[in-house]
Amino acid sequence: MAFRLRPGQRGVALRLHDLEAEIMDIVWSRRLRRFAVSDVLAVLEKRREVAYTTVMTTVARLHDKGLLSRERDGKRYLYAPCGDREEFLQATAREVFECLGTSAGRESLAMLVETVSSADASALDELELLIQLRRKELGS
Repeated sequence: MAFRLRPGQRGVALRLHDLEAEIMDIVWSRRLRRFAVSDVLAVLEKRREVAYTTVMTTVARLHDKGLLSRERDGKRYLYAPCGDREEFLQATAREVFECLGTSAGRESLAMLVETVSSADASALDELELLIQLRRKELGS
């Protein structure tokens, strides 16, 4: 999946567009192991007005991004999550930190420090300790 962050968003929405995030939230929170577009649509329609084709296109996009697998079932596809929410968030964090040498990575690092420091002083102290330990490991 291509790296992209959405500033001002949290959790899954940090990485996915709104409807994509909402669909994955439905899949993960309801622990759907195998589902059709109509299964997700039934839940979404209780929350908002949305067309079947919009949901179908979005679910197909989630498949293209590697978040869902699919198999043919007659004329329709059945989808399954490729991982859980925690795995997705960990992969996102890993990608953010892997690009630290780039300008996007420096922005991510600044966001991390800002987030940790606004949480509380002890979190910032813990981050500082981890940095010191890593420096010792590297021999610097």
